[in-house]
Amino acid sequence: MTEHPTSHEGRQPLAARPQERARPRQQEAPPGAAAAIPGPSPAAGQTPNTVPSPAPGESGPVVDTQTLSRREGDRLRFVGAATRRIARGIDLDEIVLGLCRASVPTFSDAILVYLRDPLPVGDERPVNPFVLRLRRTDRLRLADEESDGGPEGERLRLPVTDPQAGLLPAADLCEIQAGGALAEVLRGVRPVFGDSAAARVALPELLGAGRTVPTGHRAILAPLRGRRRVIGAAVFLRGTDRPPFEADDLLVAAQLATHTALGIDKAVLYGREAYIADELQRTMLPDSLPQPTGVRLASRYLPAAETARVGGDWYDAIPLPGSRVALVVGDVMGHSMTSAAIMGQLRTTAQTLAGLDLPPQEVLHHLDEQAQRLGSDRMATCMYAVYDPVAHRITIANAGHPPPVLLHLGGRAEVLRVPPGAPIGVGGVDFEAVELDAPAGATLLLYTDGLVESRMRDVWTGIEILRERLAATAQLTGPDHSPPLEALCDDVLDMLGPGDRDDDIALLAARFDGIAPSDVAYWSLDPEDAAPGRARRLARRALSRWGLDDISDEVELLVSEVVTNAVRYAERPVTLRLLRTDILRCEVGDDSPQLPRQRRARETDEGGRGLFLVNRLARRWGATRLSTGKVVWFELNRS
Repeated sequence: MTEHPTSHEGRQPLAARPQERARPRQQEAPPGAAAAIPGPSPAAGQTPNTVPSPAPGESGPVVDTQTLSRREGDRLRFVGAATRRIARGIDLDEIVLGLCRASVPTFSDAILVYLRDPLPVGDERPVNPFVLRLRRTDRLRLADEESDGGPEGERLRLPVTDPQAGLLPAADLCEIQAGGALAEVLRGVRPVFGDSAAARVALPELLGAGRTVPTGHRAILAPLRGRRRVIGAAVFLRGTDRPPFEADDLLVAAQLATHTALGIDKAVLYGREAYIADELQRTMLPDSLPQPTGVRLASRYLPAAETARVGGDWYDAIPLPGSRVALVVGDVMGHSMTSAAIMGQLRTTAQTLAGLDLPPQEVLHHLDEQAQRLGSDRMATCMYAVYDPVAHRITIANAGHPPPVLLHLGGRAEVLRVPPGAPIGVGGVDFEAVELDAPAGATLLLYTDGLVESRMRDVWTGIEILRERLAATAQLTGPDHSPPLEALCDDVLDMLGPGDRDDDIALLAARFDGIAPSDVAYWSLDPEDAAPGRARRLARRALSRWGLDDISDEVELLVSEVVTNAVRYAERPVTLRLLRTDILRCEVGDDSPQLPRQRRARETDEGGRGLFLVNRLARRWGATRLSTGKVVWFELNRS
């Protein structure tokens, strides 16, 4: 049902009382149009309760001061209700809709709202040319306006606000000409009557060529000025069956235009803040997850609310040497830009520490030190896990985070027993890591406390609900099949009911596929001149056993070059490992921390071309420094 604002006493809306004769109309709004609407003042020699009667032979309105006071009170109450309605809007559409709904039908029969395109933000310099776009139109029509038949007196006439039908045709875009009539009206800021000299030229320019206010209709053209510049215009229209606009209506239009423009300014600034927050949050989280060998990953992130889109929750998956992968989920306290910035620093630190291949407990120890350097009140929780698909084991360290849940292939959901530890930032606390089985087909779920804790339940109740939800989901796919990973994440989030979310949620799910022992070949080579030849022979035998003779030549060549480079600097045995999955991966490890770099060899150099061959022939290659040395690896397609 359409809302029709009236005064608090339930009187008929202002400007809609046919029994009250309008006062003479003026052409310009008096100074102070944006100020509160003043009441009428008695002329000198008059008593407050009377107004002078017209002189003999003259005609004029005869209205007592009580009627005038009542009409002024109606205007003040209308302006108060309208501005409150406009101020309730948060985004641009809500504010413009508030203006339209407050104006039609109480103040006008129709309204057109134009806004600058694009809208400038804050101190941003507006782009040229100055273009206004028609943002919204509302008009008052009668419910039987398009019906046929029946005498006029027998029809049911109900006012309806119709945003789709315009009272007059209007162009969608209007380019303001510098020095033109419309530019002068907008520069003057004050509303003007539609039949004033300036508006008679400005309105056709705004509405479009050949378009003007229909005959008999009244209009007010009100510029919308924000804090620094004009950002649009509003056109208020009245039909022939209503009293024309009065001078005091210019004050009303000025009030509506001022509050709308200031609200639009705030909405645009809020939109920019929300955009910056979204971009910050997006850049802090990974755009996509890696696809490491032997594990499949899925993730979800939900902000605490649409009005607080930034927070300190994060997740990450970091490939490690040896086909391992680090799984990280953390939560910085708070929901502010500061929390998001601290989260970004901790996530970057975790990535750097993971690249050094430190044990999980050491990673948390260094994160704790970093949090203390950022400030004494920088607190966070974190879960750091390393999965080894060859050994089918996972090593987990916890810093005050909710425990992970492991969903087994048969449908049993288990809350892993991990030492809770202290939150990051406490300082002076040792962290402990545990090593657990990670069977093939199982799914590990890491999450932040927003998923399991709210005002309606404590964290342990939420964890039990999560465990039961995972078990129920697994039953649907049967004991021999794991539930699809993406659908599993969506189903987990569905456990949250309306109003059951008070915090951000970060969710990371890892499906353990593992690498079968039959797909792994591992050798240890003494650092001697014969090591490259032995490595070639061992690689050839493994490839023949796997039926990969087609790529044997490329593998032998690359293995020989990488092992030769390792033997040159190694003092302890060199390791060689081949992994067969959908690709073939070769890893060569030694105890020298110096990472190889690709260099362009000169024509007189006898060596220096090994990495050039690796770079040209391999699908991918890289080198990672370890605590005990380094690993150089490359990958080849199997066919």
